[in-house]
Amino acid sequence: MPQAQFDFMRDVLAAPSPIGLEAAMSYGVLKPYFEKFMPKSWGIHQFKGNAGIVVDTHPGKDDMTSVMIIGHADKIRMQVRNIDKDGKIWINTDSFLPCTLIGHEVKLFSQEPKKPGTYRIIEGGTIEALGAIHFSEPAQRTGDKGLKPEMMYLELQMHGDNCKEKIEALGIRPGDPIILNRPIKRGFSDDSFYGAYLDNGLGCFVVAEIAKILAKSPLKNLRVLYTIATHEEIGRFGATAIAGELKPDILIGSDVNHDYDAAPGIASRRMNSLSMGKGFTLTNGSITSEFVNSVIEKVCQKNDIPYQVDFAGRDTGTDAMAAALAGFDSAATSIGFPIRNMHTISETGHTSDVIAAIHAMAETFKELDKMNKGKGITRDDLKNGHPRLDEAKGL
Repeated sequence: MPQAQFDFMRDVLAAPSPIGLEAAMSYGVLKPYFEKFMPKSWGIHQFKGNAGIVVDTHPGKDDMTSVMIIGHADKIRMQVRNIDKDGKIWINTDSFLPCTLIGHEVKLFSQEPKKPGTYRIIEGGTIEALGAIHFSEPAQRTGDKGLKPEMMYLELQMHGDNCKEKIEALGIRPGDPIILNRPIKRGFSDDSFYGAYLDNGLGCFVVAEIAKILAKSPLKNLRVLYTIATHEEIGRFGATAIAGELKPDILIGSDVNHDYDAAPGIASRRMNSLSMGKGFTLTNGSITSEFVNSVIEKVCQKNDIPYQVDFAGRDTGTDAMAAALAGFDSAATSIGFPIRNMHTISETGHTSDVIAAIHAMAETFKELDKMNKGKGITRDDLKNGHPRLDEAKGL
């Protein structure tokens, strides 16, 4: 990946966008980026209840077949739970494993006490639980006993009298978000990188880069809705609201996936093989459309784009579920990028997987645009393209 592109990816991932406060990424980084290259005929949808955005290649053209590709800007976060007399700020660990948080530097965002809606950033604190090995239980020293979420606190090094009052005077209060502080860096191994919040700045980065490629030769027959959603980490509520409003014919979730081959301690689960560096992932099962998946696979095979097949049971676990959750008809699927150490400060990915996803989707959209002898894919193609297993041929 060229350095300029890597730098932009880092800017996307570094944007402070905890759940419910995603505008730093969607409005602060991605919207200006889209506006630099998008044709004047494109439009941008914004929303009342969330900070998501949709870059629309054919605004108002509801008669056109449409595809929505969604990355989510929200990051898992910790939250202030209680302020103690000695200055400890007890926190909610959300979707983090408590043991992965110890000692890491974080950023806390709080509102000015006399100016609600105006946020300040507080740095210099770390997440702690035991204080020191000397105060731990024997079982914790041997590893037989772990950490519980209610043991975690933010250490701001307060001392002296009235510690609680000093912290409250800063405007810190329950619910204030706390995020990990580690922008991505290139890794030791070729084309690797690591840091916090690949989940899911990577999905948003991919959406933006697809748009940049296709803006150079805009599609004529396919309406593309490049979507940056919110609230995915607590239920995919942002994508559900956005998709429910715009009702795309095809919906594709763009999100991280797992490198199962390198995941420690899960051999007995017999997970399917997915590996960082071997291409992006394409999900089968759940609500995914076999017709859409077959188009993507054919495009990848034709263009020598590496991909890996994943599967899901009831739920893809991504924003690909948005149409199903919103209760409208759409052909959906989910693409991803195998990473390691998900939901930690050291998430690890491979640039070639990300690039593969970008080019696979760009080529897929081109293919959809030129179907039917250059007239583009139709809604009837989707309706009549379901596989017929009763017509399957025997070996």
